[in-house]
Amino acid sequence: MRLKITKSKNAQSLYVIRSTYENGKHSSKIVEKLGTYAELSKIHNDPIAWAKQYIRQLNDKEKEATRKVLLQFSQDKSIPKDFQKSFNIGYLFLQYIYYMLGLHKLTANISSKYKIAYDFDSIFSRLIYSRIIFPASKLSTFSESKKFLEQPDFQLQHVYRALDIIAKEDSYLQSELYKNSCTLSKRNDSILFYDCTNFFFESESQSGIRQYGCSKEHRPSPIVEMGLFMDGDGIPLAFSIFEGNKNEQQSLIPLEQQIIKDFAHSKFVVCTDAGLSSFQNRCFNNKANRAFITTQSIKKLKSYLKEWCLDTHGWYAEGFNNDFDISSLQNDETLIEKYKNTIFFKERWINENGLEQKLIVTFSLKYKFYQQNIRKSQVDRAKQIIANGPSKLKSNNPNDCKRFITKTSITPDGEIAKKTNLSLNEDRIENEAKYDGFYAVCTNLDESACRIADINRNRWEIEECFRIMKTDFEARPVYLQNDERIKAHFMTCFLSLIIFRYLEKKLNYKYTSSEIIKTLRSMNLTEVGHEGFIPSYTRTDITDHLHEVFSFRTDYEILSKQTMKKILKLTKDPIKSTHN
Repeated sequence: MRLKITKSKNAQSLYVIRSTYENGKHSSKIVEKLGTYAELSKIHNDPIAWAKQYIRQLNDKEKEATRKVLLQFSQDKSIPKDFQKSFNIGYLFLQYIYYMLGLHKLTANISSKYKIAYDFDSIFSRLIYSRIIFPASKLSTFSESKKFLEQPDFQLQHVYRALDIIAKEDSYLQSELYKNSCTLSKRNDSILFYDCTNFFFESESQSGIRQYGCSKEHRPSPIVEMGLFMDGDGIPLAFSIFEGNKNEQQSLIPLEQQIIKDFAHSKFVVCTDAGLSSFQNRCFNNKANRAFITTQSIKKLKSYLKEWCLDTHGWYAEGFNNDFDISSLQNDETLIEKYKNTIFFKERWINENGLEQKLIVTFSLKYKFYQQNIRKSQVDRAKQIIANGPSKLKSNNPNDCKRFITKTSITPDGEIAKKTNLSLNEDRIENEAKYDGFYAVCTNLDESACRIADINRNRWEIEECFRIMKTDFEARPVYLQNDERIKAHFMTCFLSLIIFRYLEKKLNYKYTSSEIIKTLRSMNLTEVGHEGFIPSYTRTDITDHLHEVFSFRTDYEILSKQTMKKILKLTKDPIKSTHN
């Protein structure tokens, strides 16, 4: 690199340039503009002398960065006892987002409020990073966090003290994090998706919010319920934890009221499944600037509406002008091939106890064939059970194949039979088949059926959020017993999920959650004395993508300690690094 001075009519400008040779041609490239001679004169007595010295320093640093390093090891020398040489740096990408969302500022405010003597931010951040990369109990998290390059600056007892404070600041953390995220970019929060799930405990006793309830995993253990709001991009917005024996329908309104009050966000559409769409919840979202979209069980509709839904006449499809009789599509191979990917619609306004809402029904041949194949498999399993003789027929869920089996213990004359007979319930099979391909939604929005269906189709992402928490983050079983610490545990899971979903978004949702987590977990560096660190992970498409979107690299053959310090600094000042 060298100095170049260009003169114009009004000023002299100083540049750092580099000579290049491309495609057989010599050229030069501007590396940095230092400023005009007049501007630099205000800072330096001799701008040209300063510029030349500055460029010499740049050249020296470049030589240092590109020099070859010779490492010497002895075959007869033992490594020091209890000396850690391997460190995980996968967490740095999470740390970048942690600081980008301003979580370090929130922990500073909390530390000041409670006059905390220990490093609260270090605990808070490690609980989040570890939940994603090394999910474990709080005891194990304390030891696992020592695997990170930046070592923890706290003791185990401080972790449990921090949990109590995290629980107390639940509302503050959620509302302020939402506000911080809105300053970075516009949240896609005009449509909010809501759903509930439950988490079981490694315990047989119930107390506080740990109560016996209807476990989604059919485990005989106490559970807690989680209600979660998610925005249209799949980023969690707010959550609540409540008793495991409480009706989940009752959780929607209190959490919405918290969003309206603490988030200063009151104009949105709430999208839920049928299990959360009570009449009270629909009425609550039929006021002010709110609206609702909720799935509707056709089987539970009044008889005249059920008949209307299943009527094969009066259907339409986007892009077609004519009305369809869908019965004509199901037996003609030519029509099946033509319309197998088409979604047909039917809609009408209904009034339920004074609540005006639009009932939208869809029909899809692809969905019909899918349901038929699922049922065929279930019927085949039911036949196998019948062939093997009497057994326990208690069905654990509505989709259990045993629902198609009828158990008869009396003779046609009404006497007790000597042998229990099992038979296939053909009437139930035929009744369920009537609903194949149909799907219904209710809303108070006066929007097209296609638009409503598109919105409702994104509900799968909230199920994905729950799957990530339960499977990838290993949020259950829960070992804590104190209510406040249980809530703090789920707060760290919630924050981990937000950070991870932002990470997925930065990577354009190109990889599965397990692929990303496996990559972060494997990204280790080995310290080689004063020379720096050697990457001991495999460079892949994912690591390349991570380095590209976060604007730093850790995959050189060796990284000096000075380079590593710069990377650590960058992850803690992401806004500035983005502007640069």
